[in-house]
Amino acid sequence: MVSRIDRKQVVTTALRLLNEVGLDGLTLRRIANELDVKAPALYWHFKNKQELLDEMATEMFRRMTAQLVGSGADGPGPDGTWQDLLLGACRGLRRELLGYRDGGKVFSGTRMTDTSYAQPLDGLLRRLTAAGFTLAEAALAWWTAYNFTIGQVIEEQSVYPEPGRPEVRDPAYDLERREADLGDRYPLAARAGREMFADLEGSFEAGLRILLAGIEATAGPGARTGR
Repeated sequence: MVSRIDRKQVVTTALRLLNEVGLDGLTLRRIANELDVKAPALYWHFKNKQELLDEMATEMFRRMTAQLVGSGADGPGPDGTWQDLLLGACRGLRRELLGYRDGGKVFSGTRMTDTSYAQPLDGLLRRLTAAGFTLAEAALAWWTAYNFTIGQVIEEQSVYPEPGRPEVRDPAYDLERREADLGDRYPLAARAGREMFADLEGSFEAGLRILLAGIEATAGPGARTGR
């Protein structure tokens, strides 16, 4: 019998169980059973599941930041363009969240429980403002790119719910069945399914290109000079 647990133990266990049972199956009772304690012991640390999810998202962010900084993956150097910066940030965010079952849903709408997010955010905004964006433009550009990426991850994890197993596709996203159901009544909607759901990484990259083109056309130095 475990006589004492702390917040870190609870969160580490919750993140491990998340990959096994998904967000809907993750309950305080299940976590308590895994830790070999009674469920009320968890309430010393978290008043409810939402508080736990907030801490889980914060820990995911800490791990994500450490991983990206440590590996240098997708991270543009100091001489990279602002486009490189946003592409790297969005690609890294997507890759890390896909490593957790329902990672997009856990991350979406949660509140950070500390200020670990502030340093990387400040650094990104500094790079964008140095490239000629106003602070308002830089913040909106990142916020838009961030929300696009989170939304893409949520949709992607609906199609492939198990991390690292692209062969396990949710039957609801069977493209041939979808096309057969829509048939001749809605031919464009039927064909569009393959554009949206067949190559999710490709559609993510295409969406990023559209997003960056929109930012370039409406914000930053290029928009003001007409270039």
